[in-house]
Amino acid sequence: MNNTNDPYQAIRAYHDNEIPDAIQRLVNDPEFISAIVNHRFRQRSRLVKMLVSPVIRFWLKRTWGKLRSVEQVQLEVERYLSRVLNETTDGVTIKGVEQLSKDTPYLFVSNHRDIAMDPALVNYALHQSGFPTARIAFGDNLLKKPSVTELMKLNKGFVVNRSAKAPRQLLKALTTLSGYIKHSLDEGHSIWIAQREGRAKDGLDMTDPAILKMFYMNGKSQQQSFSDYMQSLRIVPVSISYENDPCDIAKATELYHREHLGGYQKAEMEDIASIIKGITGYKGRITVSFSAPINDVPDTPAELAALIDQHIHSHYQLYPINYLAAQTANKVIPEACKQTLKHKLAQLPEEARDYLIANYANPVKNALQQ
Repeated sequence: MNNTNDPYQAIRAYHDNEIPDAIQRLVNDPEFISAIVNHRFRQRSRLVKMLVSPVIRFWLKRTWGKLRSVEQVQLEVERYLSRVLNETTDGVTIKGVEQLSKDTPYLFVSNHRDIAMDPALVNYALHQSGFPTARIAFGDNLLKKPSVTELMKLNKGFVVNRSAKAPRQLLKALTTLSGYIKHSLDEGHSIWIAQREGRAKDGLDMTDPAILKMFYMNGKSQQQSFSDYMQSLRIVPVSISYENDPCDIAKATELYHREHLGGYQKAEMEDIASIIKGITGYKGRITVSFSAPINDVPDTPAELAALIDQHIHSHYQLYPINYLAAQTANKVIPEACKQTLKHKLAQLPEEARDYLIANYANPVKNALQQ
């Protein structure tokens, strides 16, 4: 439903009254049904897939057709996510939520390792701790299929326009995004956004000051100082650490290609494949650590970025594989961990192995600098 008076219509998450129509569009999308069937029945013949497709559509219409609000969608997602975490992890530890208030909206800025799981885990941690979940920022590079857009916007997702290149178009997109983030917080909705565009494939979790400049655009237009405006956003750094990264080999391969083979060309739908791998792959133990809100905000984006990094690095949960990769001499490493890393490295050409090692070693180096 279009609302010409809504300046955020093009990017915002769906409202309650838009949920039923969005679900109808989703379950009637043949590509979406096909994606589910191909994933759930990937070992089966084309005939079997053809026969189960109408059954899947009928089942989705019956179960999802009852959903009438964002909260009901979130509960459905939480049920699925709990099952995924039960099957693909050795447990999720949540730290630091006692420093937050359940009645206060926050701007959660986290490190970025996994396209779908990072925001899902922050919202899972919030939900498990009795907090309202956050609206989620996602790049328009993921919107290659209408069904992905529907899924994201149904699940509190809003669009970050990365494809805008012309200066005027880019300025407009960033201004709208900055306004939407403040508008959401003012209305009582927390926000999750990654500290940088694109995943940290080398284990170096660094906040891009450009993200902070984007936050400030709305305040700058009102002649507010950088520190005062950023203080009003109640920024909470969040550190997410995975014992095992399901996409580590793919990340190492990409970095090797970029640095030694003249670049890396993403395959069609590679981002979607990464999302699926990240969700369904084994992740070991996971820790989600919330810092206290940043109250004493520095005067520049670069200084604030460094402060966020300090929080993320010092709260990052290090596992034996991190110490092994960093060759930390005073740590006892279980034999199983040594075999795991050996097995990973064996799947890469020798010249690409250092990139995988760096992915696990750099968080140790970051922590030691704090």
